[in-house]
Amino acid sequence: MAESRPSVRRRRLAATLVRLREEAGKTPEQAAERIGCHRSKISRIENARLGISLGELRDLLMFYGIEDAQFIEGLVDLARKGNERGWTRHLGTTLPSYADHIDYEQTADYIRSYQPLLIPGLFQTPDYARALYRTNPEMISLEGVEKLVETRMRRQAVLDEPGAPRICVIEGEAALRSQVGGSKVMGPQLDRLVELADRPNIEMQVLPLNTGAHVGLIGAFVLFGFPTPAFSDVVCVEHVTGSLHMETPEETGRYTLAFDSLRSAALSPADSSELIQQIRHELQLTEGRGDHHAYP
Repeated sequence: MAESRPSVRRRRLAATLVRLREEAGKTPEQAAERIGCHRSKISRIENARLGISLGELRDLLMFYGIEDAQFIEGLVDLARKGNERGWTRHLGTTLPSYADHIDYEQTADYIRSYQPLLIPGLFQTPDYARALYRTNPEMISLEGVEKLVETRMRRQAVLDEPGAPRICVIEGEAALRSQVGGSKVMGPQLDRLVELADRPNIEMQVLPLNTGAHVGLIGAFVLFGFPTPAFSDVVCVEHVTGSLHMETPEETGRYTLAFDSLRSAALSPADSSELIQQIRHELQLTEGRGDHHAYP
């Protein structure tokens, strides 16, 4: 039986096969004749409702005139792992866009994130995440909050894996000074940022409050890059009811330009780390005066 929600890998493979067939000038009927099946099977494969055998995939790629060995092997690996979801399968279908976002995090080798108002999910401490989730007016169950916090912490395991992705984050100064959960929460959160910024695969820059007008006023976004040419870049923009994922060259290209512009406007990594530590010191002084408001 076909899955109710095809995996990210299967959907990416399906979209790629449609593009390659169309670029080769072939019809679904011709593709079906090539691998000896009914046209409906090609339709189900291209709609990500059905997987494809590795032999059929290689045959179709040859039929479409694809000769790049690296590209072919990337697609074959994608087909081989088409049903894999990792631990995100436990999220079920209630949070599909969230699960997709996690799938991208787990398979990307380069993540660029611009976060003007919040600490990125991959960098959040449990208390910071908990404070954020408790502000959601729909989140009335403490048990539900804890499950989401647990999920967010499990996402961070990718940071400690041997093949951890390269991560570039541009953090708005407002996110560092915002009292999410109070100073008792923000202090350890800032310590966590300083520790992460010291890792060789992580680059963190702060966009100062006095920057003035800049392209980042469009809002937060994340760019995912992947280790195989069979994967196009993906842009993620979160909103109140879910996430929007975009992957056309025009869309990802515009966000890449925006990110590059923000990197130029932001402080250097060294100056950014110094600013984070300065803000952390200011928090310690505040705590020393007893002038803080922790999240209940």
